[in-house]
Amino acid sequence: MPAEDEVIVVRTPEEFHDMPEEYQSMATRQMLIHAEGELSGADDYIRVFYPLAPDAEERQVCCERAAEEINHFKVASAVLNDLGVDTMQMSRQSLEERRKLFLTADFHNSTTWAERGVVSWLIEDAVMELLKEMSVSSYRPWADSFRTVIQDERVHIAHGARIVRGLVKDRDGKKQVQAAVDRLWPHSLDVFGSPGSKKAEIAVGWGLRTRTNEQARHDWEVRGGAKVRKMGLALPS
Repeated sequence: MPAEDEVIVVRTPEEFHDMPEEYQSMATRQMLIHAEGELSGADDYIRVFYPLAPDAEERQVCCERAAEEINHFKVASAVLNDLGVDTMQMSRQSLEERRKLFLTADFHNSTTWAERGVVSWLIEDAVMELLKEMSVSSYRPWADSFRTVIQDERVHIAHGARIVRGLVKDRDGKKQVQAAVDRLWPHSLDVFGSPGSKKAEIAVGWGLRTRTNEQARHDWEVRGGAKVRKMGLALPS
């Protein structure tokens, strides 16, 4: 581990391979998890959300979002490939074979349009907390890869918010959204991993994260909870 006040900057794949094994292992794992998550996001938009879409316009949006998620995977893959990490096999995997990031199938089992909206509005926004951390990673090629990714994800989150706002205008729609929040809010917290994770603390030390799991989860509970209440909804007890 570096000294507490030491600033780590790794600019090239060559410098990456000169770093201690602990750094290389943690950074590679983080990148692989993100890449897998992007592929799973594409599957969600096509396999889960597309059949729920109420009209052609929303189906087109699902296709466009899926294409963006695939592009995010390709961006992550380019950084990994420069390090000699092959992601080809990952791109052939099914959603069911990918369980490193989203450890529960409940992330991928939306059955209502309200849940589709809440997934983008809350779950993707929770993931945004982690994307912002990675965008200032000590491994600069990885940090730089998030410029367009974060822009796209903001659009995804905003579209989810529009779906939710439209639904809560009437009593039945608001009831559906509240049920979606009740089911999915705990899973938005799961995005931040296990409390007390030593790996997260080590990642912070190496500049691969800016917060521990507990810190990131707390920040999301404050910000995400405020979003829910502002929409006139309640957090599950």
